[in-house]
Amino acid sequence: MGDIENPKLLWAKGLLFAALGTMAGAMLLMEAPNVTVAILLLITVWAFCRAYYFAFYVIEHYVDSTYRFAGLWDFFRYAIGSRRAP
Repeated sequence: MGDIENPKLLWAKGLLFAALGTMAGAMLLMEAPNVTVAILLLITVWAFCRAYYFAFYVIEHYVDSTYRFAGLWDFFRYAIGSRRAP
């Protein structure tokens, strides 16, 4: 299966991910509706967004400009086994 190139499908995919995240977060807050859970959920989402940014932007633009990642699996393989010398 190739990459999705149709802009409408890409927008639909992005909206579905946003809807999924919103529903999961809402369900979690319904399960345990308190401020501590809400704050921890916000911190979790923020931290994973920053980790994703690190994996795909920081590594490529500041650490190793020759390497291109196709996905998280490629990033993990790069980070664990084929790390390039600085």
